[in-house]
Order: sequence, then structure tokens, then C-alpha cells
Amino acid sequence: MNIVVAVTGGIAAYKSVHLVRLLIKAGHEVTVVPTEDALRFVGLPTWEAISRRPVTTSVHEDVAQVRHVALGQAAELVIVAPATANTIAKMAAGLADDLLGTTLLATTAPVAIAPAMHTEMWLHPATRANIATLRERGVAILGPDDGELTGGDSGPGRMLEPEQIVAQALGLLAADEQRDLDGLRVAVSAGGTREPLDPVRFLGNRSSGRQGVALALAAADRGAEVVLVAAHVDGAVLAEAAQHPLIRVEHVGTAAELGDAMRRASEDAAVIVMAAAVADYRPADVSERKLTKDAGPLESIELVQNEDIVAHLAARRHPGQVVVAFAAETPDDADDLLERARRKRERKGVDLLVVNEVGWERGFESGENAVHVIGEGGAVVARASGSKRAVADDVWDVIADVLD
Repeated sequence: MNIVVAVTGGIAAYKSVHLVRLLIKAGHEVTVVPTEDALRFVGLPTWEAISRRPVTTSVHEDVAQVRHVALGQAAELVIVAPATANTIAKMAAGLADDLLGTTLLATTAPVAIAPAMHTEMWLHPATRANIATLRERGVAILGPDDGELTGGDSGPGRMLEPEQIVAQALGLLAADEQRDLDGLRVAVSAGGTREPLDPVRFLGNRSSGRQGVALALAAADRGAEVVLVAAHVDGAVLAEAAQHPLIRVEHVGTAAELGDAMRRASEDAAVIVMAAAVADYRPADVSERKLTKDAGPLESIELVQNEDIVAHLAARRHPGQVVVAFAAETPDDADDLLERARRKRERKGVDLLVVNEVGWERGFESGENAVHVIGEGGAVVARASGSKRAVADDVWDVIADVLD
């Protein structure tokens, strides 16, 4: 396959050397199109050595071959990695002031970009608008990941790893698989509910909502119309989903509110995915005023059990509807984890149960995850690990098989 890998001026350009190497080893012909700024991070000899092809940034070379449009015309896939905020803005505006710009305007091949920038730049309204524009034009947005950034910062904006980019970009060419959820309605919950004790305090959990948001994005990118019911998900985590044309976000607070929202969303949904961490209990009495020490010691808090939302949805699902539950466990060992998951799947009556181990430093508030998917008869039908987006894609692969 003839692939163009465009490299722009960001520190993540060093990862693109491995990206090109992976594509070459897989048997593809790769032409690297760097920007001038990209060559300040990784030099031209490296790109020519790794791709085994001549590399230039100029539109004035090979004029007789009309190179400035020929590259785009011949490409079967174009990958921009890293895609800086500047390059994304130029793509959205249709600028063609260098070889990369002319190549992008001349190609009719699928285009995938792997954004890489600091969180503030990724979340800036201009970048969000540019990403929305590119998405509407059919450009695939791969990532970014949520993790460590240059300079000790951390947050969304980290470029996906080369292996992930290769897998997702090549997947664009399998059109039937890429749009295997086209037109389906999907309801996904994310985040963690909070049960008020008084106007100030609440019972809650440490869920960031990253996995649920990744599931919503993965479904939408495969063509599904998604209702994302978000319980206390940070704006930075929610930003990309909130901009996606196929995702409608509904904000909730308590378990009762989440249950009501999911019931409404599930009425015409083909798939229900309960990834939110729902409080099992809530205070029996909620004080209208802040509880203070002046009122005397608070010796106990009476709790009452919340409704099991996913079990309720599973019991009332319509024919053909697929219900997926998530479970976070603190098991004794791997066997105990699977046994707990099997019991929970049976008790809740869901089609699939996705289980992961959590702890003080595992599972929550992280960009990574590792899960087992339990299916019919308690069988482990899939295992997935890596970024939460990668896990989401693997989970949807299993769901798609169930739908078939």
C-alpha cells in the first residue's frame, strides 16, 4: 500500500520514526512528508534512511513530475503524526503553503491525524472548532491520549503510541468494519455519581469518566449515534465527546438522576453500556444545612441502597437490545477477579460484563486500563489492555460480534 506519513513540528516527531518503521516492516511503501519545523526535531537523513525513499519539504522539486500534487494523488492513506495545533488549523483552513498542504488538498485517500500538543492548546476553542471541521470532512482523529506531556505536564494531548496509530489508521481502509455501528443508537454512561449528605458533602468515588467517554467516542467513530450520560466528568475529559457530531451529552449528578437518564436513552438504543461508577448507597436523610461540629458529634450516617440500574435495564430490555455492564473489583488474585465477574454478570442479567481490577493506585484516574470481558456462560471472550481508547475499541469489537 502507498502511504504518506506527514510529520509536523512537535517533540512527538521522534515517535513517528518508529511509526514509519512499523509500516515499512508491514510491507507498505511509505513516503515521508515533513514540514520545515519537523526537521528541527528529526533530520532529513533519518527520514530517508528509515523510509528508503527521497524526502523533501519543497514544492519546487521534481516539478516535471508535479510532485506537489502527485504524492496526494498516488496515496492510498495519509497519516499526519504528530499533528500540531498549527497544522490542524492550516488543514481546517485549507492552506497549501508547503508540500504537506498541497498533498492533503490533492488526495482523495483516507486521512488520519494523530494530534499532539499541550492540554491547554488541545482544549482551546479554536482547536476544538478546527477538529470539528476536520471530522465533518471525514478526517479520522486518532487520539490524543491522556498522559504525561513535555515539561512535566500531564493531561489530554499526548500523541498515541505508534502501534496504536498504525492499527487505527489501517483500520480506516476496512470500511465495513470501520462503520460497523453505522446508524445504531447507543446509550453510554460515564463518570461517578455523588450522593449528597448536605449542601457541601457527598458520598462518591474516584471515577474520572475517561473509560466511558472513550467508549462513547469509539462508538461514534464507528458510525453510532450516542447519548453519553455523564456524571461529574471533568470538562477536559469530556471535551472531544462534547464536540463530536454524533454524541449528545447529558449531565447528571446522583444515581437516581443517572438511572432516569439511562432509562430515557435506552428506549430506542440498540446497545446500553453502563461504564459509570454508580454509588451503591445514599444517605437516608439529606440535611438542608451544612452539618457542623457545633451541632454535636455525628456518630453515624444511615445509608439506604440505591437501585441497581443496569440490572433494571437488563430486565426490561427489548428484543435484540444488548446490555453491557462494567465492574471494578479489588480481588485477592486473578481467579478471584474472574469469579466475581461471572457472579456479577449472572446476577445482573447482562449480555457482557467488563471487569477490571482497581486499587489505591490502579484503575481510576489513569489513562490506561486492563480488562476482561465476560460473555455467555461465564466465558472470557476478550482481554484488552492499553490506553482507555484502545480498550474501548476492543470492547466494541466484542459488542459488534454479539450484535451480529
